[in-house]
Amino acid sequence: MSEHAYSDAERAAIYRVIGERRDMRHFAGGDIAPEVLGRLLAAAHQAPSVGLMQPWRFIRISQRELRGRIQALVEQERVRTAEALGERSDDFMKLKVEGISDCAEVLVAALMDNREPHIFGRRTLPEMDLASLACAIQNLWLAARAEGLGMGWVSLFEPQALADLLGMPAGAKPVAVLCLGPVTEFYPAPMLVLENWAEQRPLSEMLYENHWGER
Repeated sequence: MSEHAYSDAERAAIYRVIGERRDMRHFAGGDIAPEVLGRLLAAAHQAPSVGLMQPWRFIRISQRELRGRIQALVEQERVRTAEALGERSDDFMKLKVEGISDCAEVLVAALMDNREPHIFGRRTLPEMDLASLACAIQNLWLAARAEGLGMGWVSLFEPQALADLLGMPAGAKPVAVLCLGPVTEFYPAPMLVLENWAEQRPLSEMLYENHWGER
């Protein structure tokens, strides 16, 4: 074992929080103490980013009326998504897809504007700015679970409509509406599995060696 490895208990805690992270849709109201929210955002800000561009921006939605307008955008897209799903439309409409009105905090995670000058690591893969933001969101998610708080990632919205609602500059792009807060319990498995919407596939199906498709 590497001399830089954590202790058995520390490693177990890290793997536990990864394994128990859930995309939550059911919240118990309540509040998040400012110092806890600060720790969560600091964890997000410590994420890796291509060329150290740190493209993430977080907007805390503290106005109840603004929450409602965001929720309305999500509902509009929920209906459009159901229409696009065809025969699975009715099953989709039965799913709870967001907890915007119930959670303690709502954050909108977005890509900053003026990203084009950042070409370090992005000349051939410009989408690495999005990958960097995703890392920040994952940091926030895992830290929230460690704090005993649930988090849900909502992506059902039209990006430009949300950008306009929040007064974002041209070039900035909202990527996630994050619902955060206390929960009564964490799902024992991903909600979409529990609702029979999808099944988890084993790692063995995702792992190749040397060439695509070779195991």
